[in-house]
Amino acid sequence: MHDFCFTIPYGLILVTGGVMGYASKGSTASLAGGVGTGFALILAGYLSLQAFHKRKNSYFALILETACAAMLTWVMGQRYMQTSKLMPAGVVAGISALMTGFYLYKIATRGNHFPLKTE
Repeated sequence: MHDFCFTIPYGLILVTGGVMGYASKGSTASLAGGVGTGFALILAGYLSLQAFHKRKNSYFALILETACAAMLTWVMGQRYMQTSKLMPAGVVAGISALMTGFYLYKIATRGNHFPLKTE
Protein backbone atom coordinates (compact mmCIF):
# COMPACT_ATOMS: atom_id res chain seq x y z
CA MET A 1 0.00 0.00 0.00
CA HIS A 2 1.23 3.48 -0.79
CA ASP A 3 1.81 5.87 2.08
CA PHE A 4 -0.27 8.74 0.68
CA CYS A 5 -3.38 6.53 0.78
CA PHE A 6 -3.20 6.62 4.59
CA THR A 7 -1.39 9.91 5.18
CA ILE A 8 -3.91 12.31 3.63
CA PRO A 9 -6.96 10.90 5.51
CA TYR A 10 -4.87 10.70 8.71
CA GLY A 11 -3.97 14.37 8.33
CA LEU A 12 -7.59 15.33 7.70
CA ILE A 13 -8.67 13.47 10.85
CA LEU A 14 -6.06 15.36 12.88
CA VAL A 15 -7.15 18.73 11.48
CA THR A 16 -10.78 17.91 12.28
CA GLY A 17 -9.86 16.77 15.79
CA GLY A 18 -7.88 19.92 16.44
CA VAL A 19 -10.75 22.14 15.31
CA MET A 20 -13.25 20.11 17.36
CA GLY A 21 -11.02 20.34 20.45
CA TYR A 22 -10.85 24.09 20.06
CA ALA A 23 -14.59 24.43 19.43
CA SER A 24 -15.63 22.31 22.41
CA LYS A 25 -13.04 23.26 25.05
CA GLY A 26 -11.42 26.41 23.66
CA SER A 27 -8.06 24.61 23.68
CA THR A 28 -5.57 26.48 21.55
CA ALA A 29 -3.07 23.64 22.13
CA SER A 30 -5.50 21.22 20.44
CA LEU A 31 -6.02 23.64 17.60
CA ALA A 32 -2.32 24.28 17.05
CA GLY A 33 -1.28 20.65 17.47
CA GLY A 34 -4.08 19.12 15.44
CA VAL A 35 -4.12 21.64 12.62
CA GLY A 36 -0.34 22.01 12.48
CA THR A 37 0.42 18.30 12.48
CA GLY A 38 -2.54 17.56 10.21
CA PHE A 39 -1.47 20.08 7.58
CA ALA A 40 2.13 18.83 7.75
CA LEU A 41 0.87 15.30 7.09
CA ILE A 42 -1.41 16.45 4.28
CA LEU A 43 1.55 18.26 2.69
CA ALA A 44 3.72 15.14 3.05
CA GLY A 45 0.96 13.01 1.53
CA TYR A 46 0.64 15.43 -1.37
CA LEU A 47 4.41 15.37 -1.98
CA SER A 48 4.34 11.58 -1.89
CA LEU A 49 1.43 11.50 -4.33
CA GLN A 50 3.25 13.82 -6.75
CA ALA A 51 6.36 11.64 -6.57
CA PHE A 52 4.20 8.55 -7.16
CA HIS A 53 2.85 10.09 -10.37
CA LYS A 54 6.46 10.39 -11.54
CA ARG A 55 7.10 6.77 -10.48
CA LYS A 56 9.57 7.90 -7.81
CA ASN A 57 9.76 7.94 -4.04
CA SER A 58 9.73 11.05 -1.89
CA TYR A 59 12.00 10.24 1.01
CA PHE A 60 11.51 13.76 2.38
CA ALA A 61 7.77 13.02 2.64
CA LEU A 62 8.43 9.65 4.32
CA ILE A 63 10.73 11.24 6.89
CA LEU A 64 8.25 14.08 7.55
CA GLU A 65 5.39 11.59 7.95
CA THR A 66 7.42 9.43 10.32
CA ALA A 67 8.55 12.39 12.42
CA CYS A 68 5.01 13.78 12.73
CA ALA A 69 3.50 10.41 13.64
CA ALA A 70 6.26 9.58 16.16
CA MET A 71 5.98 13.00 17.80
CA LEU A 72 2.20 12.69 18.00
CA THR A 73 2.52 9.18 19.47
CA TRP A 74 4.81 10.46 22.20
CA VAL A 75 2.77 13.60 23.01
CA MET A 76 -0.60 11.86 23.06
CA GLY A 77 0.87 8.88 24.93
CA GLN A 78 2.10 11.28 27.62
CA ARG A 79 -1.32 12.93 27.68
CA TYR A 80 -3.00 9.54 28.07
CA MET A 81 -0.66 8.62 30.93
CA GLN A 82 -1.54 11.88 32.72
CA THR A 83 -5.30 11.77 32.25
CA SER A 84 -6.05 8.05 31.72
CA LYS A 85 -8.73 9.15 29.24
CA LEU A 86 -9.08 6.81 26.31
CA MET A 87 -10.78 9.47 24.18
CA PRO A 88 -9.13 11.24 22.44
CA ALA A 89 -5.59 10.85 23.79
CA GLY A 90 -5.46 7.05 23.92
CA VAL A 91 -7.06 6.57 20.50
CA VAL A 92 -4.85 9.16 18.80
CA ALA A 93 -1.74 7.69 20.47
CA GLY A 94 -2.69 4.21 19.25
CA ILE A 95 -3.41 5.30 15.69
CA SER A 96 -0.22 7.35 15.61
CA ALA A 97 1.83 4.40 16.86
CA LEU A 98 0.36 2.25 14.07
CA MET A 99 1.15 4.92 11.50
CA THR A 100 4.70 5.32 12.84
CA GLY A 101 5.21 1.58 12.40
CA PHE A 102 3.83 1.76 8.86
CA TYR A 103 6.12 4.67 7.93
CA LEU A 104 9.16 2.92 9.43
CA TYR A 105 8.28 -0.15 7.36
CA LYS A 106 8.08 2.02 4.22
CA ILE A 107 11.49 3.52 4.98
CA ALA A 108 13.01 0.08 5.69
CA THR A 109 11.66 -1.33 2.42
CA ARG A 110 12.79 1.77 0.48
CA GLY A 111 9.42 3.37 -0.19
CA ASN A 112 6.88 2.49 -2.83
CA HIS A 113 7.67 -0.33 -5.19
CA PHE A 114 6.73 0.12 -8.83
CA PRO A 115 6.09 -2.81 -11.15
CA LEU A 116 8.30 -3.08 -14.20
CA LYS A 117 6.83 -1.64 -17.37
CA THR A 118 5.64 -4.28 -19.78
CA GLU A 119 5.87 -3.50 -23.43
